[in-house]
Amino acid sequence: MFEKILFATTGSPECDSAARVAFDMARQYGSKLTLFHVLGIPGKGDSNLVIDTRTGEEVDADAEYLEGVADELKTTYAKQLAGCASCEIEIAVGVPSREILRMARSRDPDIIVLCGPAEAPQAGFYKRGVVGDNLRKVAKAARCPVLTVSRPSASFWGGFSNIVFATDFSKASESAFQFAVTVSKAVDGELHLFHCVDLNRFQSPIALTQDGIEARLAEARRRLQHEYAAKLGDFKRFTSEVWEGTPYVEIVKFARERQADLIVLAHHARDVDPDERPFGSTLEQVIVRASCPVVSVNRPDRLPQAAEA
Repeated sequence: MFEKILFATTGSPECDSAARVAFDMARQYGSKLTLFHVLGIPGKGDSNLVIDTRTGEEVDADAEYLEGVADELKTTYAKQLAGCASCEIEIAVGVPSREILRMARSRDPDIIVLCGPAEAPQAGFYKRGVVGDNLRKVAKAARCPVLTVSRPSASFWGGFSNIVFATDFSKASESAFQFAVTVSKAVDGELHLFHCVDLNRFQSPIALTQDGIEARLAEARRRLQHEYAAKLGDFKRFTSEVWEGTPYVEIVKFARERQADLIVLAHHARDVDPDERPFGSTLEQVIVRASCPVVSVNRPDRLPQAAEA
């Protein structure tokens, strides 16, 4: 299902959970894995000096140093590499988000695996970058789904059995739904369709009465059945739920209640061009708070096909 995987890593302990997922996926699907590390931010002019993303120190990124970084990655992931049939290590110098997207264009992966928010306060640049601009830019511009792993629990692709698909009924959610269904079938798992009615969006006092709330919930259940459940065909291992509240809070709560191994959702509710679609606050907050990996899907360009699962 995933022939090519791009795993972007700093090689630091904060990426261990993401590494586990990436290598497990590569083994299970016989994927070609690209282990990718962005060395740092280049200096001005013709200088070879860069700021290393892990240490924050200024270093001379000559050929010898690049080779040393590659050797260090081989040592860090020696155990995982020993069990990976096809893996290449690539090193780049530059802004992480830009280089990850450039490598994605070059390798054309089926999925990108990233490390999520770091817990430790000393995580430095990578913590600030990925939680902020790097993750936003990669997830927004990538042609393929982006899987983010923020916690060590449940970060094991081969163990996925409960998949939550959270939808806002946007056009982007159609691609996320296709991905969730394909993966559910491939791993013989259970799919949980979920929508949260965000009551904060309704200003009318009538809409916020109990009758108004019940009407909104009923309409959301109808749409969930019509737009998603009705398209599952002979796939019967699914549930559907509609809750009310703040979307990211309820998504995380629902995933925890269902003991989810994976959450799949799209970027944002606005039906705009994928290149213009902002990185939604709901997605960001789910990534930060979820206890399982989160896949964001922005476009249908590189979705796995159910027939190939």
